[in-house]
Amino acid sequence: MPIDLPENLMVSVSGVRGRVADPLTPELMAGIAASFGTFMLGERGDGPICVARDSRTSGPMFSRAVIAGLQSVGVDVVDLGVVPTPTLLLAVEHSEAIGGMCVTASHNPAQWNALKLVDSEGIFLDSDLSGRFRVALTSREPKRAAWDALGEVTTDADAWARHLEEILALPHLDVPALRARKLKVAVDCVRGAGGPAMQDLLERLGCEFEGIGMEPDGRFPRDPEPTAANLADLGALVRDIGADIGLAVDPDADRLSLVDETGTAMGEDLTLALASAAVLRRTPGPVVTNLSTSQVVEDVARAFDAPIFRSPVGEVNVARRMQVEDAVVGGEGNGGVILSALHHTRDAPLAAALILQHLVDESVTASEAAARWPNYEIVKVKVDFPREALASAYEALEADLSGSTVDRADGLRLAWEGRAAWLHVRPSGTEPIVRLIAEARERSVAQELVDRAAQLLDGVA
Repeated sequence: MPIDLPENLMVSVSGVRGRVADPLTPELMAGIAASFGTFMLGERGDGPICVARDSRTSGPMFSRAVIAGLQSVGVDVVDLGVVPTPTLLLAVEHSEAIGGMCVTASHNPAQWNALKLVDSEGIFLDSDLSGRFRVALTSREPKRAAWDALGEVTTDADAWARHLEEILALPHLDVPALRARKLKVAVDCVRGAGGPAMQDLLERLGCEFEGIGMEPDGRFPRDPEPTAANLADLGALVRDIGADIGLAVDPDADRLSLVDETGTAMGEDLTLALASAAVLRRTPGPVVTNLSTSQVVEDVARAFDAPIFRSPVGEVNVARRMQVEDAVVGGEGNGGVILSALHHTRDAPLAAALILQHLVDESVTASEAAARWPNYEIVKVKVDFPREALASAYEALEADLSGSTVDRADGLRLAWEGRAAWLHVRPSGTEPIVRLIAEARERSVAQELVDRAAQLLDGVA
């Protein structure tokens, strides 16, 4: 029987996501994996599928279920174990794998888990492939293999080691200069998959460091999303040890947030801005980011005479636009950095290396690095709103908030260049809510835009 997806399972271009036990069960995960294996065999031909997970306590259970589901349709599995998500994607790209599956709910709390689905080229399924898989998932029975044709399982314990070597070999990094600088770093890995990886990276870069949440046991001591509100302990550690910078990664280590030398959170958007500066200094070329990312990335691109392009929100959307524009760097304002010279996926260890390189290149402190660029205030709000009424809401917003540049590539984005302000209204791809995001030089202006948008949405609903 085709899978009957539970109503409370979040299904998007990113994959599937939900709470452990309701709706996520081993049976459901095995069924999705079987369907994915059958689908990818049809799309990409014979070959293995790589499987990895973050450190969540439900990860071993779901990983075994996913592997069993793939085996049941005759797909060989390469099990990477607990590694950063970008490590899985790099392993898929550099192998004969026809795809990958990562058991991770990224920044969601510990009671959540999810599956991220990877294409053979080492990026997440794009909207076309994801759409076709969703049709197959709910309409076609997986083709189960006979007893003598079941998939076999092998392990790959060296995937992260290869990933690390590729980072260190990048021409964007001057490893001898980094080692000579001997930066002091505080790091918070929230007991996710990034702990061992970040330790290895910082040691190879000659950093003196202290960490919190380095044990990858999945028992997150705080909300695992690396937003400013969640980095108080990291800020305290920075001050206690006199660190040059604080680095925080999410549980699957594809996002990086920064804390400056005073212990003050710098905001996730600055991660991409400063990493882009490090890249553009050595490699001129286009920059791509999404419609919800701060204007400070545009400021950095202009300073290097680099064209900048914006895509719909979602890592794969940025990656695809980067491929089209032959961009050298890109990413998202949530702390996700993508470097084309390495691969087309967000990569927190890579981002950390680029940020440290930027401090060395410019001979500045973290706060001085941030102060070189305009300061913007960004306000983000989540509201409950019926998706079927969004079209009417967009029309009301566009009519009320006039004089703007309009972009409908992903929800509705209104920008006022003369005021250095913008508003983005879009449904979430991972939660049953609508996101209102506004940015301006003054927080009061951004807040007014969000408040007005919320008021208009309330009137439409």
